[in-house]
Amino acid sequence: MSRVVVGLSGGVDSAVAALRLKAQGWDVHGLFMSNWEEDEDGYCTAAQDFQDARAVAHELAIPLHRVSFAAEYRQRVFEYFISEHRAGRTPNPDVLCNREIKFGVALRYAERLGADAFATGHYARVVPGPDGPELHKGCDATKDQSYFLHAIGRAELARTLMPLGELEKSAVRAEARAAGLPVFDKPDSTGICFIGERPFRAFLAHFVPEQPGPIESSDGEQLGTHLGLAFYTLGQRAGLNIGGRAGARELPWYVAAKDTGRNALIVVQGRDHPLLYSSALITGAPHWLAAPQHALGRCAVKVRYRQCDQPARLEPQPDGRLRIVFEQPQRAVTPGQYAVLYAGERCLGGAVIETPERPAGGHA
Repeated sequence: MSRVVVGLSGGVDSAVAALRLKAQGWDVHGLFMSNWEEDEDGYCTAAQDFQDARAVAHELAIPLHRVSFAAEYRQRVFEYFISEHRAGRTPNPDVLCNREIKFGVALRYAERLGADAFATGHYARVVPGPDGPELHKGCDATKDQSYFLHAIGRAELARTLMPLGELEKSAVRAEARAAGLPVFDKPDSTGICFIGERPFRAFLAHFVPEQPGPIESSDGEQLGTHLGLAFYTLGQRAGLNIGGRAGARELPWYVAAKDTGRNALIVVQGRDHPLLYSSALITGAPHWLAAPQHALGRCAVKVRYRQCDQPARLEPQPDGRLRIVFEQPQRAVTPGQYAVLYAGERCLGGAVIETPERPAGGHA
């Protein structure tokens, strides 16, 4: 019997992944990984999640292994997360967590446990292709997680199972209820463990010092003072603490740009202000899940999770980066986030967004 180690998080998705694999005849082992040291204020739910994972493993009569990857997480994910914020960018730690931890050190740990395959409860599909395994979107478009998985290696993808890729979330909960799994109605987790439900700005302030500077309109008028560029993201409305000004329209203000040289936060009025839009962007070096020629030319792009596919043209740059030109300008394209590339259902890879380009005539 072939062995599969399932990343058992204590949630309903990984529980049903284990349930389905056991029904298929696999020798299923669960692996609960702790990626963050327990905090003192109770925002991290790892202790309760482990108890839920134990209950699931007991119900399924499978072994459960527990391991801490906290040191690796801090070095490979969290330090990058903090350094990017200090530089004024907005990173996405979930992408790095998947590449470095779940499909990195955890997969290798699973192999030491004798696993022939590693499985997760992600809503995505691993599909055989003519040149190796392909990453495809999950069938539940509202839960598809391929965006967060685009940076894992193809070799790791070849050893991975994602049993929920064909399912709707409602069907997953129904299966869990029918099987008597104790987490069938457990709410989905939100965010990442080291932040939990706590206020993001308060958490970040423990690691990134405040560096106050001016909040300015696009024509240079000072409207207020920000706490530090690290604490704001493009397109943000809440938390600016600036009111209206004499003679101005009664419209909300949004972050349009960060001038790191002057430590200035540039804001504009109105959700659809032209300065919130980008006609193109420059990325860092891309990570390919497909041979690059499959993507060059026209494909679809997401610049944030849950965004609909956006038609675009890819232009490879001499230094190995990509220029992505959108058919329609995109709102709040954010340095530090990821541009992820698709051809239909297939995820082709992606890259970190470095520089948004304004439409012709735009400036900030």
